[in-house]
Amino acid sequence: MKLPFVVAALIAASSAGAQTVDPTSFASDADVKAKVAAMGAAMKPGQGFAWQPLVRDGETNAALEYWKKPGRPAVHPDQAEYAIVVAGAGTLISGGTLADAVVVKPDLTEGARIVGGKTRTLGPGDVMLIPAGVPHWFGITGDRLVLLGMKLPQRR
Repeated sequence: MKLPFVVAALIAASSAGAQTVDPTSFASDADVKAKVAAMGAAMKPGQGFAWQPLVRDGETNAALEYWKKPGRPAVHPDQAEYAIVVAGAGTLISGGTLADAVVVKPDLTEGARIVGGKTRTLGPGDVMLIPAGVPHWFGITGDRLVLLGMKLPQRR
């Protein structure tokens, strides 16, 4: 037997028996509903917001945001925000200008209100993509607004 033939045979044999790992992170509808219920049950009285990753790939994740009270209007200067309403109802105000803006951390600026934004009613199944640098605010209608969202780095 010639050496190249033996090497090729060994490579073929090891490739045929090797299993590839699926890197996909997955959550079923039942997983999402269970996580939402657990987040709601774990929130303390007076707590207005909770955040937990649902699926991830290293640093990138899609996370559940559970809102019981509205937060402050915000801008993410270098990140777009993509979200789907999973449960509950609310309001999105986006666009316009962030009044009394204060940089909280490099990826977050908050303000007192949004001037001149557009108001949209939110319910389960609604999808939004808020570009980087656009002011936005979520109001809560009823007892909660639950979003599945992710931050996307601004394309340069």
